[in-house]
Amino acid sequence: MEKLIITAAICGAEVTKEHNEAVPYTVKEIADEAHSAYSAGASVIHLHVREDDGTPTQRKERYSECIKAIKERCPDVIVQPSTGGSVGMSSNERLEPVYLKPEMATLDCGTLNFGGDEIFLNTENMIKEFATKMLENNVKPEVEVFDKSMIDAAIRLTKKGFIKEPVHFSFVMGVNGGISGELRDFVFLKDSLPKNSTYSVAGIGKFEFTLAAASIISGGHVRVGFEDNIYLSKGVLAKSNGELVQKVVRLANELGREIATPDEARKILGLK
Repeated sequence: MEKLIITAAICGAEVTKEHNEAVPYTVKEIADEAHSAYSAGASVIHLHVREDDGTPTQRKERYSECIKAIKERCPDVIVQPSTGGSVGMSSNERLEPVYLKPEMATLDCGTLNFGGDEIFLNTENMIKEFATKMLENNVKPEVEVFDKSMIDAAIRLTKKGFIKEPVHFSFVMGVNGGISGELRDFVFLKDSLPKNSTYSVAGIGKFEFTLAAASIISGGHVRVGFEDNIYLSKGVLAKSNGELVQKVVRLANELGREIATPDEARKILGLK
């Protein structure tokens, strides 16, 4: 079985210091949390950025500052900016980090009802636009999957040339409005993938570590971090993203999966 790629989603756009004081906002805090995850075994940093007061932003300049600070501490890590941003941002806002030409960025392949009046909008034309910009800037998309229909959308777009093979998918499971975090649904998504693709799993909240274990056993990869879950165990707040990564490393050791370095992750993901 190939080595395990661990992605750390270190801050997201929604979780705040009111939820967990360790959630990073400033450039230094983001670099510190990226380093904690990297030192524990993460080879990919899934990156949202904030203004110093915690406000989510997709400003290219802020991403540039944060990526530079991360790379100073973790020179070989893969930095994967989000193009999801936060609910209500325009396509132009969300696309800004792509113009920095990172190795990877996320590509959300469907619209989602997050709850109440919050709609995470990704029309087919938006998805095509985002995929085209990634192709033009030599950025590998990580296809974000919140439900099975998003796998189907990515397959259609791959056949039309908007996404290059091999495709890397990320199952984000347990989000309000999306597929549940049950093992049944993980198997359903995994078995719906095209051949030669790779996948990672992000379980939200209580689903984080059960789905991590399932993915480790099944040959997939794992995402953890404050964006998805702020607890190390029930009622115990994680002190850092590194603690969450360490728990995945312990699971992997028990289940017989070696951890991929950033360069090994690049080979698995087709980045080199």
